[in-house]
Amino acid sequence: MLITVKSILIAARFAAAVAIGALVSQEAMAQQARETPGTQAAAPARKGGQSPAERINAWTVGLAGGQLEGAPLRLASEIARVVDDGDNAHVLPIVTRGPTENVNSLLYLRGVDMAIINTDVIEEYKAQVPNIQQQITYVLNLFPSELHVFVRPEIQSLDDLEGKKVNFNTLGTAAAYSGPLIFTRLGLDVEKTFIPHPVALEQMRNGTGDMAAVVFITSKPVDAFLKGRWEPGFKFLPVEYDRKFEDYYLPSRLEPADYPNLIPEGSQVATIAVPTFLAAYNWPRSSDRYRRMARFVDNLFSRMPTLQGPGFDPKWKNVNLASRVPGLERYRAAQDWLDRSGSAQESSLPR
Repeated sequence: MLITVKSILIAARFAAAVAIGALVSQEAMAQQARETPGTQAAAPARKGGQSPAERINAWTVGLAGGQLEGAPLRLASEIARVVDDGDNAHVLPIVTRGPTENVNSLLYLRGVDMAIINTDVIEEYKAQVPNIQQQITYVLNLFPSELHVFVRPEIQSLDDLEGKKVNFNTLGTAAAYSGPLIFTRLGLDVEKTFIPHPVALEQMRNGTGDMAAVVFITSKPVDAFLKGRWEPGFKFLPVEYDRKFEDYYLPSRLEPADYPNLIPEGSQVATIAVPTFLAAYNWPRSSDRYRRMARFVDNLFSRMPTLQGPGFDPKWKNVNLASRVPGLERYRAAQDWLDRSGSAQESSLPR
């Protein structure tokens, strides 16, 4: 019997179609297990006889963190480690495009219950989502993300940046969102670029591409400045805190302990910081997602001493469970926990 090339191709296509059909069927079943409301609502209440899909979904919550190199994703990963309780509590940290995109994820992406975002992002969304302050609440005020304005030797002041090329990292990052907002408040008109910071820093180092400065907005210290070798004259510019920053920002400073190779002993660089917080979608109190989040809050708050101990990011040591985030309501389950624990004395962020 003669086997032609054509018949072999037909058989191969048929086999591929069968394989793809099987994969699609598997994905459809998995999607149904994730999204069927009846399955999600019933799973936590059942004591036994659960399928693997029901068990793994019963107490899982999604946390939109940020980009791989950023502090938010690192903290999200540490939250997941501490909160984890097998099938009884499971946090999925999610790599995203950054704190700005995390608002979209929290509002619209299925399976996302929480996100790490910055305070000033809320302002832009008020026009697009008028009731955003009813949809997004806060669980924890986490840490400040300091503004770093790093410049070439010939730049001596913020005014010297007028009309020059300044990089704000890639779109979706905190620097790409908050940086231009801050520069507008400072009255600086610069040529904005949005390329990866390592590329922009190399252009600054080599004097190519006319790159005058880079703007980082992240928790200090930044490895690129801590570990990088910079010629004399490369420096951070001071940004003074005043009334134009009172709504969303905090005063801060960069010190020799942060960047010993760039800031001389006995001096400091004034700057501002963007508060970063753990936000939660405001699920209805009677919903299954709320019950999952209530368990998450109980595990996180009761295990905070573990996060503030050895082996975790030092930023946890400064986290105050009762600290408020201006302009937002605290997540109901978080407030209930504080009320039960007698820790309801709140400290407000400066306005």
